[in-house]
Amino acid sequence: MRPRDTFDVMSSLTAVIADSLAVFGGFMLAWWLRFRSGWIPLFHEGLPPTTMYVYGAAVGTLLLLFIYRSLGLYVRPQSTPFADCLPRITKATILGILLTIALAFAIRTEPPYSRLTVAISLATILILVSAERGLLYRLEEVVARRMPPSSRVAIAGTDQVAVRMRKAIQDDPRMRAAVVGFLTTGGEKVSPGIDPGEILGSVDEVERLVHRHHFNRLVLVDTALPREKMLRLMLACEKELVDFLMVPDLFRILTTDVEIQNLAGIPVLGLKKWPLDYFWNRVIKRIEDIVGAVVGLVVSVPVTAAAAPLIKRQSPGPVFYRQERCGEHGRIFTIYKLRTMRVDAEKETGPVWAVPDDPRCTPIGSFLRRHNLDELPQFWNVLKGDMSLVGPRPERPEFVEKFRGDIGKYMWRHVSRPGMTGWAQVNGLRGNTSLRERIKYDLYYLENWSLLFDLKIILRTLFSRKNAC
Repeated sequence: MRPRDTFDVMSSLTAVIADSLAVFGGFMLAWWLRFRSGWIPLFHEGLPPTTMYVYGAAVGTLLLLFIYRSLGLYVRPQSTPFADCLPRITKATILGILLTIALAFAIRTEPPYSRLTVAISLATILILVSAERGLLYRLEEVVARRMPPSSRVAIAGTDQVAVRMRKAIQDDPRMRAAVVGFLTTGGEKVSPGIDPGEILGSVDEVERLVHRHHFNRLVLVDTALPREKMLRLMLACEKELVDFLMVPDLFRILTTDVEIQNLAGIPVLGLKKWPLDYFWNRVIKRIEDIVGAVVGLVVSVPVTAAAAPLIKRQSPGPVFYRQERCGEHGRIFTIYKLRTMRVDAEKETGPVWAVPDDPRCTPIGSFLRRHNLDELPQFWNVLKGDMSLVGPRPERPEFVEKFRGDIGKYMWRHVSRPGMTGWAQVNGLRGNTSLRERIKYDLYYLENWSLLFDLKIILRTLFSRKNAC
């Protein structure tokens, strides 16, 4: 649930660019070895056109980059030793070369592509990509040492394992993490390697300690912690949007929601990543948002122009309504709507949800709400990056504070940008409806996100009027 760091993004982009050069260079080196070096005899007269192999190398490069991305080679695995990445690089390259060979057989050219050249490229690409990735790994270490920490870690436990965990984190610059201190779990002895001043407090007061020491990751190393206490600790971390990790011994809680992760070379169990935690998925979704927002703003201009005089005529005041909402990772932003109620509609009631046939709505406001046209200005929020076309609907900060401690997993809906529409809304859950049911639908969306899923929700939004008010 930690927002993606600029260093991570730049590392992924650098890897894509470097891989592109290495793979393309590997293809062209194989061509040179086959046709220009003189080391391998030619079995026919003349040389094939160079441009044919340049184009082929470009296609092969795109194919391998797609496979690298599919196998997670552009998800920056913090603290994973370089040696652990080599098997995945080898697997992806072999698969890509086999597909390239198949493509070379399938495409009939004159003269035909040299299958031997493609086969040689397997070795050249493996050598170049492995060397390039090794250099990038070392470069990341050098750069990371010069940058401020991107995360602050608290360790729950005070035994020798906790001391080892601290040392492992401090010894790995690529983590860019600072250990802020230790939390006692009750009853365990304090290791001589821990200074009393490094103990922040107890796990029972983690919510207060988060705000005091500003840590965004908590690593539990005391596996003897009682089940009930562990659950309370996990829920407290969830509520405060703190990543919860655990050194396994075996973890018996929430088995469907955990995965093995690597922290400074030590295996830990953490909450599973969401699809939108991965950089390229976020890139795809952002492109979708920008395209959709531009189209939406153009389409909404005549509607807004027609509605504006009616809004002002039926209720004097501004055309647009602005309100604070809670966005990604709890960040507060200003949402825009066409005003559908009279000015100061909540002056007497305070913050409340709108309901069907809400008496506070003006006639034009009821029409706009019924057809979801009051949401059109939010295309500007999407273009700015405050919102997405699709995602959990943003709530007001007052409601977030009210429900974050009462409803399990409520804050998980804030791990991505909120949306103009969502899976809950197209299934009739919006406004003053069951909040627990809405959370289930929001989490289902976040766990199963895909571009096609977004398109499905957008189409259902356009052609459905469920629960409009």
